[in-house]
Amino acid sequence: MAADARQDTHRPSLVGRDRLLAALGYEPTDESLLAQAFSHRSWCAEHPEYQSNERLEFLGDSVLGFVVADHVYRAEAGLDEGALTDVRKAVVNSVCLAEVASELGLGDHLRLGKGEEASGGREKPSILADAMEAVLGAVYLDGGLDEVHRLVVRLLGDRIDAVVAAGGGDQDHKSRLQERLATVTTQTATYSFDATGPDHARQFTVTVTVGDHRLGVGTGRSKKQAEQQAARAALELLGDDGAGYPGAHDAVGGTPDG
Repeated sequence: MAADARQDTHRPSLVGRDRLLAALGYEPTDESLLAQAFSHRSWCAEHPEYQSNERLEFLGDSVLGFVVADHVYRAEAGLDEGALTDVRKAVVNSVCLAEVASELGLGDHLRLGKGEEASGGREKPSILADAMEAVLGAVYLDGGLDEVHRLVVRLLGDRIDAVVAAGGGDQDHKSRLQERLATVTTQTATYSFDATGPDHARQFTVTVTVGDHRLGVGTGRSKKQAEQQAARAALELLGDDGAGYPGAHDAVGGTPDG
């Protein structure tokens, strides 16, 4: 109760309010809840009169898991328990949440302590994923289950559909790419990367090639994210049967490239 009373007299404000609300597509009744979702513990250590986003993060994690499970259960009647679990695991994880947070630009709205700011905290996947969960917790408290359900489906619906289309498996595009390539060539994929920007705001661009063929390019805040994006682009180029691979018909006929 003491913590709640303290929060009543020290309400943070939203950083970049209009841009944030436009990105989320949500108008809160109590903006202080959403503002708390962006208050990292490092900032609260310097401003002890405010609460961090950790409690909202805890709540949002559970809310997200339930909403995704409920949505997939109702929308995908043909999936068994194992496939339903795989779909949930593929989107309810820190990598996926960090990607969504990055796409929304949530890092720009964080309140960070001086040390975390200097070390590039706005770009750290773990902090972004935690903030995304905290946002969902705040929306649940502010608007209820229907509002957070709508937001989750809007933010994750395409990813859920992609996982279901892939058979309920995970989002390891690199492994799927290698399996797809094995049907058309004996060569393996090679990933090369380029990094730009300062250490605290590094942006990676990864190109995936097979032999002399460039199959896909991806970008991300980490090499792993960029590699997955590049592999996903390559999978889209190849198609379900690998027919998009240069020389695929020759390779399938028994004459692999090389």
